[in-house]
Amino acid sequence: MSHIGTPLVRLEAVDSTNAYASRELAQGRAGHGLVITAARQRAGRGQRGREWHDTPGKDLLMSAVLIPDRMPAMAQFSLAKAAALAVVDTLAEVFRASGKNPSGIRVKWPNDVLVDGLKVSGILIANEIKGDRVASAIVGIGINVNSTDLDGELRATSLFIETGTELDLPIVLERLCANLQKWWDRIGDQEPVIASAYLDLLWTRDRFTGFILDDRPFTARPLDVDGQGRLIVEDEAGNVMAYGLDRLRHMGR
Repeated sequence: MSHIGTPLVRLEAVDSTNAYASRELAQGRAGHGLVITAARQRAGRGQRGREWHDTPGKDLLMSAVLIPDRMPAMAQFSLAKAAALAVVDTLAEVFRASGKNPSGIRVKWPNDVLVDGLKVSGILIANEIKGDRVASAIVGIGINVNSTDLDGELRATSLFIETGTELDLPIVLERLCANLQKWWDRIGDQEPVIASAYLDLLWTRDRFTGFILDDRPFTARPLDVDGQGRLIVEDEAGNVMAYGLDRLRHMGR
């Protein structure tokens, strides 16, 4: 089986790397490990259909095609955890190389990566389910690398802003692919390792914070994420519940 990043397709512009990968997969031209990267996206999307903002040629935009051997549909959030951990590892490597402490890097459920509360990366995963198995997955990752002109209302940052160092995008991509491969290899046999690492990085874990639940303000503290990817929270009355993205989101998202 090919390693993630082999083959690698570099595009100047595309509607979105996820959409391009989906078309290649549908036409039988994409196998496991294919990575699509582009200098610019015309229609990038994040969670809940939100537009993904990037600075052309400054940021990392990529999608990886992954073909699991045997991944139960009920366990598909393991892939989301693995992707988030790969991004965290990549960011931490950049921080350490620049002499900056990476302790402020956190995962905001389900798949945003933050630095001191500011968004630096977003992940969007499209799974194809056949029966009770995941037949294929397209993992889209955007990282604000060298951009500086960021909308303050989006509460975003970039690796350049955080480290003061302009980074080589191909090198960041190479490290991201290597880290994604590392965590991909742990899916299945090392699920507790993945779950523990993700939980350790969960933003606002054990701290009461604002959410929107069924379109209404809701205060709770995140405790864990279950096997289906639902966030387990405790409300102010002490009730513990699990909610999916269809009902719950962080305030301001």
